[in-house]
Amino acid sequence: MTSKFVYVTYIRTTTQKLWDALTKPEFTKQYFFGVTMESDWKVGSPWQMVGETGTITDAGEVLETDPPKRLVLKWRNEFMPELKAEGYTRCTFDISEQSGIVELKVTHEMDRDNAKTIAAVSGGWPKILSSLKSMLETGTPIAQKPGSPNADRASVRAAG
Repeated sequence: MTSKFVYVTYIRTTTQKLWDALTKPEFTKQYFFGVTMESDWKVGSPWQMVGETGTITDAGEVLETDPPKRLVLKWRNEFMPELKAEGYTRCTFDISEQSGIVELKVTHEMDRDNAKTIAAVSGGWPKILSSLKSMLETGTPIAQKPGSPNADRASVRAAG
């Protein structure tokens, strides 16, 4: 069986701006609780999420990339032992334009029943993606400031 979380949102932006927001550290830091996602985004390359203190919260491998339409990552939480022990998940970002609006579909899944990791990311992705949407549409993310009491916990939940 598979545990799966799917989130779809629509953003007034371009596919390229959304792609850049997902893959460039200077953008992820703004809406993702101060966390940067770092990689060269080539198939087979490693990627990692790095917190402001330098802690690697999540890491994995780029499985598929088709800029600015699709990014698939092998993903494992490195920060919480009980989630790390579950192993790798798969996170897919599908981006498409629909009549001047960009659709972002995030699918985070794992080949495991009742995965704690998927339960954790399902609590974090909605806030992170809402913050991303706000940043792209208004210039201001809604994410909490890094270092606030709930920001670190939320980023770990989302990072899963």
